[in-house]
Amino acid sequence: TEVGVLAKQYLERGLLVPDHVITRVMMTELEKRREQHWLLDGFPRTLGQAEALDRICELDLVISLNIPFETLKDRLSARWVHPASGRVYNMDFNPPHVQGIDDLTGEPLVQREDDRPEAVAARLRKYKDAAKPVIELYK
Repeated sequence: TEVGVLAKQYLERGLLVPDHVITRVMMTELEKRREQHWLLDGFPRTLGQAEALDRICELDLVISLNIPFETLKDRLSARWVHPASGRVYNMDFNPPHVQGIDDLTGEPLVQREDDRPEAVAARLRKYKDAAKPVIELYK
């Protein structure tokens, strides 16, 4: 869809998709699946998204994982990608056979700008600020 293409442009740059875009994508998909059971991971992230979700469905269960900041930062900072395929490696628990090289093609791996430690820390702080009211809403 047009809005799906727009969302993909944000994701490919490692950016959070704006509320108005991701909410449209999610509401469209969830409307199609009204009679099914599903699990959402990473949605809703903001109060606006949560309010939109609450307007179309009644949730059975909400789980919030409380993972220490340093653990998240370390895991995300250890992520490397093979750009052509999108294959993801984690240097701590799923490393390539040869450091910095894709297992299948032998091509170099790259670390996305938003996976560098300082960018991860900034992203996590921003997420924490946005997620706090959502967590409170579903307590």
